[in-house]
Amino acid sequence: MLPTIQENLKYKSINNYIGTNPNLCHKLIMIGNSSGIKEIFDRRSVKLHRDRAVKNLDNHDFLFCEVARMLDEKINDVQRDFSLGLDLGCHTGQIEKILGEQRKIKTILKCDISEKMVRKTSSLRFAADEEFLPIADALLDIVISCLSLHWVNDLPGVLVQIRRALKKDGLFIGALFGGETLKELRQSLITAEGQILGGISPRVSPFLDIRDGGALLQRAGFALPVVDTDVLTVSYSNPLKLMNDLRGMGEQMATHTRQKSFTRRTILSRAADIYQSDFGDKEGRVPASFEIITLTAWAPSNDQPKPLTPGSGKINLANILGRK
Repeated sequence: MLPTIQENLKYKSINNYIGTNPNLCHKLIMIGNSSGIKEIFDRRSVKLHRDRAVKNLDNHDFLFCEVARMLDEKINDVQRDFSLGLDLGCHTGQIEKILGEQRKIKTILKCDISEKMVRKTSSLRFAADEEFLPIADALLDIVISCLSLHWVNDLPGVLVQIRRALKKDGLFIGALFGGETLKELRQSLITAEGQILGGISPRVSPFLDIRDGGALLQRAGFALPVVDTDVLTVSYSNPLKLMNDLRGMGEQMATHTRQKSFTRRTILSRAADIYQSDFGDKEGRVPASFEIITLTAWAPSNDQPKPLTPGSGKINLANILGRK
């Protein structure tokens, strides 16, 4: 039987209660707003969507798996191994599956807001809201997050918690959806609602802009921040297949301002027609764009490379360029 939330609150760190039973799935879920940050996302809805998606996620997790492969490649580029890592927002363990047995991370803790998803992973797992990390300071060597942090309300605050949980020179690498994600669907829904209702309602979540990524990492106290972007384009036979995949991944709209009632069939039908007309190819298929922003940074350490002090250079650039 899982401990109650109140019982778990006495633990300051996951390493205090994993103990000698690595197969136990601990439940430490705190959903709410204790930071005073204005909430954009309804975290209870995020959890509910994942709970509902877990049963058939294997039929819809291709995007999680593809991004996990991208993160795996970046981790393998690092010339060191890691003793203890955390898969933050693990879904059903796609990261660990992609890393395989010959991985650079010896031990991986798995954490997700959905207890039902966590139970689909292997040992060393616990359920917790990413906005309230139950991790001791300087415990982890690496933190990985694959398409989960775009649902948190206080991303700067979560990054600070991640940085504190890392040892000196520990690595954070996280992938989340960027602003160009589902641009075709967004445009089609806006046009359809404008034509039928004379106005629009939020249908696609706000996502991180790549220009903000580096600043957020620096604000959280990370060193050597790097921000990359990739656009994955998925081809569908029709727009309704895309919407079904989003539901199957647990990636439905979860903002507080979303329309709570079901979308009218006339709007969905009109949006599908617009999508097909404006973006369909000669074979009748439609694209769906997913912008993947990857944040990479290190917990500060004295032995890391440091930028030179402005004005300390000894070589004149004009001489190199041959200018007088």
